[in-house]
Amino acid sequence: MTALDRTDRKILDILQRQGRISITELATQVGLSTSPCSDRVKRLERDGVITGYHARVSPEAVGKTLLVFVEIKLSAKSPEVFEKVRNELTHMPEVLECHLVSGSFDYLVKARLRGMGEYRHLLGDILKKLPVPAESHSYVVMEEVKETLVLAVDR
Repeated sequence: MTALDRTDRKILDILQRQGRISITELATQVGLSTSPCSDRVKRLERDGVITGYHARVSPEAVGKTLLVFVEIKLSAKSPEVFEKVRNELTHMPEVLECHLVSGSFDYLVKARLRGMGEYRHLLGDILKKLPVPAESHSYVVMEEVKETLVLAVDR
């Protein structure tokens, strides 16, 4: 991957916060003319530094007001077990994030749902589809203090 210079980092910072900004406005903010700015953005996309653009949807607007985190501890561990878990959890649309972690449990799952009934169903599905018996601990979010997708880009 190509090293990022100060201008690349400034472009990344701005695009994370304002994904729909025009190239002309972006160029003005980073101190370039339009063409070189556009070339940099295309290079960052081509090199996989910028992995996509998306719209952030309000969970309330689509009725997904329950946010839960689930710790999952597997009774047995192997590369095959981890692969099967990965395959099952990546196909569950309610699961927003799933991380294999170190520590006292194996996976941390983040899910958005309509309510406790839907969560009960999801947890049952997760535990039923795992290739080995597992233990789970759930955390229901009472208040979202901070949630962002913006990475700090050192300038």
